[in-house]
Amino acid sequence: MVRLKPDPPYEISKSAATRPSSKPHAAHDMPAADVVIVGAGAAGLATAIFARRANPAQSVLLLDGARKPGAKILVSGGARCNVTNRVVSDRDFWGGRRTLTRRVLRAFTAGDAVGFFLTLGVAVHEEADGKLFPDTNRSRDVLAALLRGADSAGVRLLADHRVLEVRAPDHPARASKPAGGFTVVTARGAIECRRVVLATGGESLPKTGSDGAGFQFAQRFGHTIVPTTPALVPLILDETDGASIHRELSGVSHPAALHLWIDGRIAERQEGSLLWTHFGISGPVALNMSRHWLRAQRDGRTPALTASLSPSNSFDRLDAQWTAAAAARPKSSLLAGLSAYVPGSVAAAMLARLGIDPARELAHVTRDQRRRLVHSLVEWPLPVTGCRGYNYAEATAGGVALDEINPATMESRVCPGLYLVGEMLDVDGRIGGFNFQWAWSTAYVAGQAIGAT
Repeated sequence: MVRLKPDPPYEISKSAATRPSSKPHAAHDMPAADVVIVGAGAAGLATAIFARRANPAQSVLLLDGARKPGAKILVSGGARCNVTNRVVSDRDFWGGRRTLTRRVLRAFTAGDAVGFFLTLGVAVHEEADGKLFPDTNRSRDVLAALLRGADSAGVRLLADHRVLEVRAPDHPARASKPAGGFTVVTARGAIECRRVVLATGGESLPKTGSDGAGFQFAQRFGHTIVPTTPALVPLILDETDGASIHRELSGVSHPAALHLWIDGRIAERQEGSLLWTHFGISGPVALNMSRHWLRAQRDGRTPALTASLSPSNSFDRLDAQWTAAAAARPKSSLLAGLSAYVPGSVAAAMLARLGIDPARELAHVTRDQRRRLVHSLVEWPLPVTGCRGYNYAEATAGGVALDEINPATMESRVCPGLYLVGEMLDVDGRIGGFNFQWAWSTAYVAGQAIGAT
Protein backbone atom coordinates (compact mmCIF):
# COMPACT_ATOMS: atom_id res chain seq x y z
CA MET A 1 0.00 0.00 0.00
CA VAL A 2 1.45 3.35 -1.05
CA ARG A 3 0.88 6.24 1.33
CA LEU A 4 0.47 9.60 -0.35
CA LYS A 5 1.21 13.08 0.85
CA PRO A 6 -0.13 16.34 -0.57
CA ASP A 7 1.93 18.40 -2.97
CA PRO A 8 3.79 21.04 -0.90
CA PRO A 9 2.92 23.72 -0.11
CA TYR A 10 -0.68 23.00 0.83
CA GLU A 11 -2.66 25.44 2.93
CA ILE A 12 -6.34 25.84 3.64
CA SER A 13 -7.66 28.41 6.07
CA LYS A 14 -8.97 26.75 9.23
CA SER A 15 -10.62 29.80 10.80
CA ALA A 16 -13.23 28.98 13.40
CA ALA A 17 -16.81 29.08 12.21
CA THR A 18 -20.20 28.90 13.85
CA ARG A 19 -21.73 25.46 13.61
CA PRO A 20 -24.99 25.28 11.65
CA SER A 21 -28.34 24.59 13.21
CA SER A 22 -29.77 21.13 12.59
CA LYS A 23 -33.39 22.26 13.09
CA PRO A 24 -35.63 21.95 10.03
CA HIS A 25 -37.06 25.13 8.57
CA ALA A 26 -40.74 25.68 7.88
CA ALA A 27 -41.79 27.20 4.56
CA HIS A 28 -42.32 30.61 6.19
CA ASP A 29 -38.93 30.49 7.95
CA MET A 30 -36.54 30.21 5.02
CA PRO A 31 -33.12 31.71 5.85
CA ALA A 32 -31.32 34.31 3.77
CA ALA A 33 -27.68 33.72 2.87
CA ASP A 34 -24.71 35.34 1.20
CA VAL A 35 -24.18 32.26 -0.96
CA VAL A 36 -26.59 29.49 -1.93
CA ILE A 37 -25.18 26.29 -3.41
CA VAL A 38 -27.66 24.15 -5.28
CA GLY A 39 -26.71 20.48 -5.02
CA ALA A 40 -24.95 18.69 -2.15
CA GLY A 41 -22.99 16.17 -4.18
CA ALA A 42 -19.20 16.02 -4.42
CA ALA A 43 -18.74 19.42 -6.09
CA GLY A 44 -21.39 21.16 -4.00
CA LEU A 45 -20.11 19.91 -0.64
CA ALA A 46 -16.51 20.75 -1.53
CA THR A 47 -17.44 24.22 -2.80
CA ALA A 48 -19.28 24.94 0.44
CA ILE A 49 -16.30 23.87 2.53
CA PHE A 50 -13.80 25.87 0.49
CA ALA A 51 -15.99 28.99 0.45
CA ARG A 52 -16.44 28.98 4.22
CA ARG A 53 -12.80 28.22 4.90
CA ALA A 54 -11.79 31.08 2.63
CA ASN A 55 -14.20 33.54 4.27
CA PRO A 56 -15.99 32.47 7.48
CA ALA A 57 -17.77 35.84 7.58
CA GLN A 58 -19.94 34.84 4.62
CA SER A 59 -22.95 32.62 5.22
CA VAL A 60 -23.21 29.59 2.94
CA LEU A 61 -26.44 27.67 2.50
CA LEU A 62 -26.28 24.27 0.79
CA LEU A 63 -29.52 22.89 -0.66
CA ASP A 64 -30.28 19.40 -1.89
CA GLY A 65 -33.50 17.79 -3.04
CA ALA A 66 -32.70 14.41 -1.51
CA ARG A 67 -33.41 13.58 2.11
CA LYS A 68 -29.95 12.03 2.32
CA PRO A 69 -27.48 13.90 0.07
CA GLY A 70 -24.46 12.32 -1.58
CA ALA A 71 -26.02 9.20 -3.09
CA LYS A 72 -23.73 9.32 -6.14
CA ILE A 73 -20.67 9.40 -3.89
CA LEU A 74 -21.93 6.30 -2.10
CA VAL A 75 -22.27 4.20 -5.26
CA SER A 76 -19.07 5.38 -6.93
CA GLY A 77 -16.09 3.11 -7.45
CA GLY A 78 -17.99 -0.01 -6.46
CA ALA A 79 -18.99 1.72 -3.20
CA ARG A 80 -15.30 2.44 -2.49
CA CYS A 81 -15.10 5.95 -4.05
CA ASN A 82 -12.09 6.46 -6.29
CA VAL A 83 -11.48 10.04 -5.08
CA THR A 84 -8.80 10.97 -7.63
CA ASN A 85 -5.80 9.64 -9.54
CA ARG A 86 -2.10 9.88 -8.78
CA VAL A 87 -1.48 11.70 -12.08
CA VAL A 88 -4.12 14.02 -13.54
CA SER A 89 -3.79 16.26 -16.58
CA ASP A 90 -6.05 17.91 -19.14
CA ARG A 91 -5.34 14.97 -21.46
CA ASP A 92 -7.52 12.81 -19.22
CA PHE A 93 -10.61 14.86 -20.10
CA TRP A 94 -12.80 15.58 -23.09
CA GLY A 95 -15.31 18.31 -23.84
CA GLY A 96 -14.38 21.98 -23.48
CA ARG A 97 -11.11 23.57 -24.52
CA ARG A 98 -8.10 21.90 -22.92
CA THR A 99 -6.46 25.21 -22.07
CA LEU A 100 -9.41 26.07 -19.83
CA THR A 101 -9.55 22.59 -18.29
CA ARG A 102 -5.80 22.72 -17.66
CA ARG A 103 -6.03 26.04 -15.82
CA VAL A 104 -8.69 24.74 -13.45
CA LEU A 105 -6.85 21.48 -12.77
CA ARG A 106 -3.58 23.28 -12.05
CA ALA A 107 -5.30 25.49 -9.48
CA PHE A 108 -6.07 22.41 -7.38
CA THR A 109 -4.07 19.31 -8.22
CA ALA A 110 -4.49 15.66 -7.32
CA GLY A 111 -1.91 16.21 -4.58
CA ASP A 112 -4.02 19.05 -3.25
CA ALA A 113 -7.03 16.75 -3.22
CA VAL A 114 -5.07 14.22 -1.16
CA GLY A 115 -4.19 16.99 1.26
CA PHE A 116 -7.77 18.22 1.40
CA PHE A 117 -9.04 14.80 2.39
CA LEU A 118 -6.32 14.47 4.99
CA THR A 119 -7.71 17.63 6.61
CA LEU A 120 -11.05 15.81 6.71
CA GLY A 121 -9.50 12.73 8.30
CA VAL A 122 -9.46 10.56 5.17
CA ALA A 123 -6.15 9.00 4.14
CA VAL A 124 -5.86 7.39 0.72
CA HIS A 125 -3.83 4.67 -0.94
CA GLU A 126 -2.89 3.92 -4.53
CA GLU A 127 -4.11 0.97 -6.56
CA ALA A 128 -3.75 -0.13 -10.19
CA ASP A 129 -3.58 2.58 -12.85
CA GLY A 130 -2.92 5.27 -10.23
CA LYS A 131 -6.39 5.12 -8.72
CA LEU A 132 -6.59 6.58 -5.21
CA PHE A 133 -9.08 5.13 -2.76
CA PRO A 134 -9.75 5.86 0.92
CA ASP A 135 -7.80 3.53 3.18
CA THR A 136 -11.06 2.20 4.58
CA ASN A 137 -12.26 1.33 1.04
CA ARG A 138 -15.68 2.71 1.95
CA SER A 139 -17.35 5.49 0.02
CA ARG A 140 -19.59 6.25 2.98
CA ASP A 141 -16.50 7.37 4.89
CA VAL A 142 -15.73 9.89 2.13
CA LEU A 143 -19.28 11.24 2.22
CA ALA A 144 -19.29 11.36 6.02
CA ALA A 145 -16.02 13.28 5.99
CA LEU A 146 -17.37 15.84 3.52
CA LEU A 147 -20.52 16.29 5.58
CA ARG A 148 -18.48 16.71 8.76
CA GLY A 149 -16.19 19.14 6.97
CA ALA A 150 -19.14 21.23 5.82
CA ASP A 151 -20.64 21.20 9.30
CA SER A 152 -17.34 22.18 10.93
CA ALA A 153 -16.85 24.99 8.44
CA GLY A 154 -20.23 26.47 9.33
CA VAL A 155 -22.11 25.49 6.21
CA ARG A 156 -25.86 25.27 6.66
CA LEU A 157 -27.16 22.20 4.86
CA LEU A 158 -30.86 21.87 4.08
CA ALA A 159 -31.71 18.44 2.72
CA ASP A 160 -35.09 17.63 1.17
CA HIS A 161 -35.19 21.16 -0.27
CA ARG A 162 -35.60 20.70 -3.99
CA VAL A 163 -34.84 23.85 -5.96
CA LEU A 164 -37.57 24.66 -8.48
CA GLU A 165 -36.22 27.90 -9.91
CA VAL A 166 -33.32 30.34 -9.65
CA ARG A 167 -34.10 33.98 -10.43
CA ALA A 168 -32.08 37.14 -10.82
CA PRO A 169 -34.80 39.83 -11.03
CA ASP A 170 -32.65 42.42 -12.76
CA HIS A 171 -30.91 39.97 -15.08
CA PRO A 172 -32.20 39.89 -18.66
CA ALA A 173 -29.41 37.48 -19.70
CA ARG A 174 -26.88 40.30 -19.96
CA ALA A 175 -23.39 40.82 -18.55
CA SER A 176 -24.15 43.18 -15.67
CA LYS A 177 -24.32 42.26 -12.02
CA PRO A 178 -27.94 41.84 -10.91
CA ALA A 179 -28.62 44.65 -8.44
CA GLY A 180 -31.28 42.65 -6.64
CA GLY A 181 -29.17 39.51 -6.22
CA PHE A 182 -30.77 36.09 -6.65
CA THR A 183 -33.92 34.38 -5.46
CA VAL A 184 -33.74 30.61 -5.09
CA VAL A 185 -37.20 29.10 -5.07
CA THR A 186 -37.63 25.75 -3.32
CA ALA A 187 -40.67 23.59 -2.62
CA ARG A 188 -40.52 24.94 0.93
CA GLY A 189 -40.14 28.64 0.18
CA ALA A 190 -37.84 31.22 -1.40
CA ILE A 191 -34.35 32.24 -0.33
CA GLU A 192 -32.61 35.51 -1.10
CA CYS A 193 -28.85 35.54 -1.66
CA ARG A 194 -26.05 37.51 -3.28
CA ARG A 195 -24.44 34.62 -5.17
CA VAL A 196 -25.55 31.22 -6.45
CA VAL A 197 -23.49 28.13 -7.23
CA LEU A 198 -25.03 25.51 -9.50
CA ALA A 199 -23.65 22.10 -8.52
CA THR A 200 -26.55 19.90 -9.57
CA GLY A 201 -24.48 17.43 -11.60
CA GLY A 202 -25.35 16.11 -15.03
CA GLU A 203 -27.86 13.42 -15.98
CA SER A 204 -25.98 10.24 -15.07
CA LEU A 205 -27.48 7.97 -12.41
CA PRO A 206 -30.76 9.91 -12.19
CA LYS A 207 -31.89 7.83 -9.20
CA THR A 208 -29.27 9.69 -7.17
CA GLY A 209 -30.93 13.03 -8.01
CA SER A 210 -29.03 14.06 -11.17
CA ASP A 211 -31.91 14.87 -13.48
CA GLY A 212 -30.44 17.72 -15.55
CA ALA A 213 -32.43 20.45 -13.80
CA GLY A 214 -29.30 22.57 -13.42
CA PHE A 215 -28.94 22.76 -17.19
CA GLN A 216 -32.39 24.36 -17.38
CA PHE A 217 -31.45 26.90 -14.70
CA ALA A 218 -28.25 27.81 -16.55
CA GLN A 219 -30.02 28.03 -19.90
CA ARG A 220 -32.54 30.51 -18.50
CA PHE A 221 -29.65 32.79 -17.64
CA GLY A 222 -28.49 32.65 -21.26
CA HIS A 223 -25.94 29.85 -21.11
CA THR A 224 -25.29 27.57 -24.04
CA ILE A 225 -25.87 23.91 -23.26
CA VAL A 226 -23.72 21.57 -25.31
CA PRO A 227 -26.10 18.64 -26.05
CA THR A 228 -25.58 15.86 -23.55
CA THR A 229 -25.01 12.12 -23.91
CA PRO A 230 -24.12 9.41 -21.40
CA ALA A 231 -20.43 8.86 -20.73
CA LEU A 232 -18.57 5.99 -19.06
CA VAL A 233 -21.48 3.71 -19.92
CA PRO A 234 -21.60 0.06 -21.09
CA LEU A 235 -22.32 -0.46 -24.80
CA ILE A 236 -24.95 -2.76 -26.28
CA LEU A 237 -24.07 -5.07 -29.19
CA ASP A 238 -26.38 -6.42 -31.88
CA GLU A 239 -27.12 -10.05 -31.05
CA THR A 240 -28.27 -10.79 -34.60
CA ASP A 241 -24.90 -9.85 -36.08
CA GLY A 242 -22.74 -12.79 -37.06
CA ALA A 243 -19.69 -11.29 -35.33
CA SER A 244 -21.39 -11.09 -31.93
CA ILE A 245 -19.74 -13.34 -29.38
CA HIS A 246 -20.60 -11.39 -26.25
CA ARG A 247 -23.38 -13.54 -24.80
CA GLU A 248 -21.38 -16.78 -24.58
CA LEU A 249 -18.41 -14.82 -23.21
CA SER A 250 -20.32 -12.96 -20.50
CA GLY A 251 -18.00 -12.36 -17.56
CA VAL A 252 -14.76 -12.88 -19.51
CA SER A 253 -12.24 -10.02 -19.29
CA HIS A 254 -8.96 -9.45 -21.14
CA PRO A 255 -6.79 -6.62 -22.56
CA ALA A 256 -7.93 -4.99 -25.79
CA ALA A 257 -7.69 -1.83 -27.84
CA LEU A 258 -10.89 -0.32 -29.24
CA HIS A 259 -10.90 1.71 -32.44
CA LEU A 260 -13.66 4.13 -33.39
CA TRP A 261 -14.01 4.44 -37.15
CA ILE A 262 -15.65 7.43 -38.82
CA ASP A 263 -15.63 7.92 -42.58
CA GLY A 264 -13.19 5.06 -43.02
CA ARG A 265 -10.60 6.45 -40.60
CA ILE A 266 -9.72 5.80 -36.97
CA ALA A 267 -11.04 8.79 -35.03
CA GLU A 268 -10.31 7.52 -31.50
CA ARG A 269 -8.32 4.72 -29.88
CA GLN A 270 -8.66 3.49 -26.32
CA GLU A 271 -6.75 0.66 -24.67
CA GLY A 272 -7.46 -1.24 -21.47
CA SER A 273 -9.42 -4.12 -20.01
CA LEU A 274 -12.46 -5.28 -22.00
CA LEU A 275 -15.32 -7.08 -20.24
CA TRP A 276 -17.78 -9.13 -22.29
CA THR A 277 -21.34 -9.05 -20.92
CA HIS A 278 -24.68 -10.65 -21.75
CA PHE A 279 -25.77 -7.41 -23.45
CA GLY A 280 -22.50 -6.28 -25.03
CA ILE A 281 -19.26 -4.85 -23.65
CA SER A 282 -18.11 -3.04 -20.54
CA GLY A 283 -14.87 -2.66 -18.62
CA PRO A 284 -12.60 0.42 -18.56
CA VAL A 285 -11.79 0.45 -22.29
CA ALA A 286 -15.45 0.22 -23.34
CA LEU A 287 -16.54 2.83 -20.79
CA ASN A 288 -13.89 5.28 -21.96
CA MET A 289 -14.82 4.71 -25.60
CA SER A 290 -18.57 5.03 -25.03
CA ARG A 291 -18.67 8.83 -25.00
CA HIS A 292 -16.86 8.99 -28.33
CA TRP A 293 -19.21 6.54 -30.06
CA LEU A 294 -22.28 8.28 -28.62
CA ARG A 295 -21.05 11.78 -29.48
CA ALA A 296 -20.33 10.71 -33.05
CA GLN A 297 -23.77 9.17 -33.36
CA ARG A 298 -25.40 12.26 -31.89
CA ASP A 299 -23.56 14.45 -34.38
CA GLY A 300 -25.12 12.51 -37.23
CA ARG A 301 -22.02 10.51 -38.09
CA THR A 302 -21.95 6.75 -38.68
CA PRO A 303 -19.49 5.38 -36.12
CA ALA A 304 -18.15 1.84 -36.28
CA LEU A 305 -16.22 0.07 -33.53
CA THR A 306 -13.59 -2.66 -33.77
CA ALA A 307 -11.44 -4.40 -31.20
CA SER A 308 -7.79 -5.34 -31.43
CA LEU A 309 -7.70 -8.41 -29.23
CA SER A 310 -3.91 -8.44 -29.28
CA PRO A 311 -3.36 -4.71 -28.77
CA SER A 312 0.46 -4.78 -28.76
CA ASN A 313 0.68 -6.41 -32.18
CA SER A 314 0.15 -5.23 -35.76
CA PHE A 315 -1.25 -7.33 -38.61
CA ASP A 316 2.20 -7.89 -40.16
CA ARG A 317 3.78 -8.85 -36.84
CA LEU A 318 0.99 -11.31 -36.00
CA ASP A 319 1.09 -12.80 -39.49
CA ALA A 320 4.82 -13.42 -39.11
CA GLN A 321 4.29 -14.96 -35.65
CA TRP A 322 1.64 -17.36 -36.96
CA THR A 323 3.85 -18.40 -39.83
CA ALA A 324 6.74 -19.07 -37.44
CA ALA A 325 4.49 -21.00 -35.04
CA ALA A 326 3.28 -23.25 -37.83
CA ALA A 327 6.88 -24.07 -38.69
CA ALA A 328 7.95 -24.62 -35.07
CA ARG A 329 4.82 -26.46 -33.82
CA PRO A 330 3.09 -27.87 -36.91
CA LYS A 331 0.93 -30.36 -34.97
CA SER A 332 -0.33 -27.75 -32.48
CA SER A 333 -4.07 -27.08 -32.81
CA LEU A 334 -5.50 -23.85 -34.09
CA LEU A 335 -7.33 -23.39 -30.79
CA ALA A 336 -4.07 -23.71 -28.86
CA GLY A 337 -2.34 -21.26 -31.16
CA LEU A 338 -5.10 -18.65 -30.88
CA SER A 339 -5.29 -19.13 -27.10
CA ALA A 340 -1.75 -17.75 -26.89
CA TYR A 341 -3.25 -14.34 -27.69
CA VAL A 342 -6.70 -14.39 -26.08
CA PRO A 343 -8.42 -16.45 -23.35
CA GLY A 344 -9.37 -19.95 -24.51
CA SER A 345 -13.10 -19.16 -24.37
CA VAL A 346 -12.62 -16.14 -26.61
CA ALA A 347 -10.50 -18.18 -29.03
CA ALA A 348 -13.19 -20.87 -29.25
CA ALA A 349 -15.94 -18.28 -29.84
CA MET A 350 -13.90 -16.54 -32.55
CA LEU A 351 -13.19 -19.79 -34.43
CA ALA A 352 -16.86 -20.80 -34.21
CA ARG A 353 -17.93 -17.47 -35.73
CA LEU A 354 -15.30 -17.75 -38.45
CA GLY A 355 -16.35 -21.30 -39.24
CA ILE A 356 -12.86 -22.74 -38.78
CA ASP A 357 -12.24 -26.12 -37.11
CA PRO A 358 -10.48 -25.42 -33.76
CA ALA A 359 -8.76 -28.84 -33.90
CA ARG A 360 -7.09 -28.13 -37.24
CA GLU A 361 -3.31 -28.41 -36.96
CA LEU A 362 -1.28 -25.28 -37.61
CA ALA A 363 0.56 -27.03 -40.45
CA HIS A 364 -2.75 -27.44 -42.29
CA VAL A 365 -4.01 -23.88 -41.87
CA THR A 366 -4.31 -22.27 -45.28
CA ARG A 367 -2.89 -18.85 -46.05
CA ASP A 368 -6.42 -17.48 -46.36
CA GLN A 369 -7.46 -18.92 -42.98
CA ARG A 370 -4.32 -17.60 -41.34
CA ARG A 371 -4.88 -14.09 -42.67
CA ARG A 372 -8.55 -14.18 -41.66
CA LEU A 373 -7.51 -15.11 -38.13
CA VAL A 374 -4.87 -12.40 -37.95
CA HIS A 375 -7.29 -9.82 -39.32
CA SER A 376 -9.84 -10.90 -36.71
CA LEU A 377 -7.29 -10.47 -33.92
CA VAL A 378 -6.47 -6.90 -34.91
CA GLU A 379 -9.91 -5.80 -36.10
CA TRP A 380 -12.77 -7.79 -34.59
CA PRO A 381 -16.05 -5.98 -35.40
CA LEU A 382 -18.21 -4.81 -32.51
CA PRO A 383 -21.71 -4.07 -33.84
CA VAL A 384 -22.77 -1.38 -31.35
CA THR A 385 -26.45 -0.47 -31.37
CA GLY A 386 -26.44 1.91 -28.40
CA CYS A 387 -25.71 2.11 -24.69
CA ARG A 388 -27.40 1.21 -21.42
CA GLY A 389 -28.40 4.84 -20.85
CA TYR A 390 -28.03 7.34 -18.04
CA ASN A 391 -29.16 4.80 -15.44
CA TYR A 392 -25.84 3.00 -15.93
CA ALA A 393 -23.63 5.93 -16.94
CA GLU A 394 -20.96 7.14 -14.52
CA ALA A 395 -20.72 10.60 -16.11
CA THR A 396 -22.37 13.01 -18.54
CA ALA A 397 -20.74 14.32 -21.70
CA GLY A 398 -21.83 17.81 -22.74
CA GLY A 399 -23.27 20.49 -20.48
CA VAL A 400 -22.69 24.20 -19.96
CA ALA A 401 -20.21 25.49 -22.54
CA LEU A 402 -16.85 25.86 -20.81
CA ASP A 403 -15.85 29.05 -22.63
CA GLU A 404 -18.82 30.79 -20.98
CA ILE A 405 -17.13 30.29 -17.57
CA ASN A 406 -14.16 32.22 -16.17
CA PRO A 407 -11.64 29.44 -15.37
CA ALA A 408 -9.99 31.63 -12.73
CA THR A 409 -13.20 31.84 -10.67
CA MET A 410 -15.79 29.45 -12.17
CA GLU A 411 -18.07 32.47 -12.40
CA SER A 412 -20.44 32.77 -15.32
CA ARG A 413 -19.38 35.19 -18.06
CA VAL A 414 -23.06 35.51 -18.92
CA CYS A 415 -24.51 36.22 -15.47
CA PRO A 416 -22.16 37.69 -12.83
CA GLY A 417 -22.73 36.25 -9.38
CA LEU A 418 -23.59 32.83 -10.81
CA TYR A 419 -20.99 30.05 -10.47
CA LEU A 420 -20.97 26.60 -12.05
CA VAL A 421 -18.96 23.58 -10.89
CA GLY A 422 -18.47 19.87 -11.46
CA GLU A 423 -20.38 17.72 -13.91
CA MET A 424 -22.64 20.58 -15.00
CA LEU A 425 -19.85 21.80 -17.26
CA ASP A 426 -18.94 20.43 -20.69
CA VAL A 427 -16.03 18.43 -19.30
CA ASP A 428 -15.95 14.68 -18.67
CA GLY A 429 -12.99 12.56 -17.65
CA ARG A 430 -11.96 9.00 -18.30
CA ILE A 431 -12.50 6.31 -15.71
CA GLY A 432 -10.09 6.29 -12.77
CA GLY A 433 -11.05 9.13 -10.40
CA PHE A 434 -10.74 11.94 -12.91
CA ASN A 435 -14.34 13.15 -12.72
CA PHE A 436 -14.06 13.44 -8.95
CA GLN A 437 -10.86 15.43 -9.39
CA TRP A 438 -12.74 17.79 -11.71
CA ALA A 439 -15.33 18.21 -8.94
CA TRP A 440 -12.67 19.05 -6.33
CA SER A 441 -10.75 21.40 -8.65
CA THR A 442 -13.78 23.40 -9.79
CA ALA A 443 -15.05 23.52 -6.21
CA TYR A 444 -11.76 24.93 -4.95
CA VAL A 445 -11.55 27.59 -7.66
CA ALA A 446 -15.16 28.66 -7.05
CA GLY A 447 -14.83 28.55 -3.26
CA GLN A 448 -11.70 30.71 -3.25
CA ALA A 449 -13.25 33.24 -5.62
CA ILE A 450 -16.45 33.44 -3.58
CA GLY A 451 -14.50 33.84 -0.38
CA ALA A 452 -12.49 36.72 -1.83
CA THR A 453 -15.56 38.79 -2.78
